[in-house]
Amino acid sequence: MTPQRLERIHQTLSLRQPDLTVLTDEVHKDRNLSAIVRTCDAFAVPEVHCVWPGDQYRLRRNQTAGAGTWVDVQTHPAIDTAIDHLQQQGFTICAAHFSERAIDFRDYDFTRPTALMLGNEKEGISEQAAELADEHLIIPMQGMVQSFNVSVAAAIILSEAQRQREVAGLFEHNRLDEETYQRLLFEWCQPTITRLCHKYKLPYPELGEDGELVDPQGFSALVNGRS
Repeated sequence: MTPQRLERIHQTLSLRQPDLTVLTDEVHKDRNLSAIVRTCDAFAVPEVHCVWPGDQYRLRRNQTAGAGTWVDVQTHPAIDTAIDHLQQQGFTICAAHFSERAIDFRDYDFTRPTALMLGNEKEGISEQAAELADEHLIIPMQGMVQSFNVSVAAAIILSEAQRQREVAGLFEHNRLDEETYQRLLFEWCQPTITRLCHKYKLPYPELGEDGELVDPQGFSALVNGRS
């Protein structure tokens, strides 16, 4: 790994916003999901939560342009359990949804811990999800169409979140806890070794300052002992 690559990884991790996430409510088209993941990476969102029935979740790596490597994707079997999971962590659930209580997305305070919830392409946010959401946000429309593509809506709203957080100085210091920072640093620097660790249920070996394994021979011996 080049020093420039390692520096970029450190810089990207230092900008990640752990209290900003996206929750998708059965977004069906994998190209839209992939676009949302790319958008999250661009706006420093470290994790996406996806609700998919059963095991139908899919994310095409060739359509994410590599963003799936840099953004963790968590799946949930149902929207109510996903919302409860995030609320228990202190997130305010903000649904992109037109309703009587909806506010202009620019009037919402995105410096708060926020989970942006996006509905599927056909029906939008489900009735259950709308009821469980803490806030409803709308993007004002000035043309004939009534809504944006879901991935476009994600980009517009997250752009405002980024702007507010920059003004508030939330990008000026590292906001990931040390354990998460070190885990992601390892996974980003050593994706092949990460896969081996998961396959053989091994702890991550120690990294040196240059992003390489401190004891590659020792790790190889551990893998050989498990294979």
